[in-house]
Amino acid sequence: MSMMWTVKVVGLGVVALSLSLELLGWLFCRRRPERTLHEVLFFPSKVACVEHIFTPASTYPCLCSLPHGVETSFSRFLRHLLSATSSLDLCVFAFSHMALSRAVLTLHSRGVAVRVIADKDYAAITGSQIGVLRKAGICVRCDVGSVCMHHKFAVVDGRLLITGSLNWTLTAVQSNMENILVTEEPELVQPFIKEFHRLWEFNDPARYLHSSDQKT
Repeated sequence: MSMMWTVKVVGLGVVALSLSLELLGWLFCRRRPERTLHEVLFFPSKVACVEHIFTPASTYPCLCSLPHGVETSFSRFLRHLLSATSSLDLCVFAFSHMALSRAVLTLHSRGVAVRVIADKDYAAITGSQIGVLRKAGICVRCDVGSVCMHHKFAVVDGRLLITGSLNWTLTAVQSNMENILVTEEPELVQPFIKEFHRLWEFNDPARYLHSSDQKT
């Protein structure tokens, strides 16, 4: 009788230990933070159709001659950009890529608050998409200083940073050796948010109009 009781006690102990380990494992998984997104993309990118990224729910197949269903550096770049749901702050030197312009216009049409800072000289050249963005009602500010505005970064929803050597041009995407870093690391994202805000305020046209009126 005592042997049977001992076996039962040991059995109950094993079950209790097993349940305790499962509970500890569950608590550990619950407390463990989700993995922070980090991704590096290299260019030139393979040329492929990206229509499915803009119209994922379409039931009509794209009939263009480009390869379809191919994941590329550029397609991943577009997906990150189009993940914006509330805001997009873009600071870019050269912006002439039609698909990237379409992506920014798409976000604007969805109600995403888009702000753009661009280089004043490049914004005026033939092929620049800055005028297209302005015509659509997107607020664009060009640098007012004599220093070249050579930044290439975007902040998505105040949480995701896209930055690197890549100008937003077809040549950069398809022909140049370039790179993009995509990260949600707050210690990297926050300084870019701060820099965008500084440049946005510094290049406010009203600031200089007000200053000019005072001098007059």
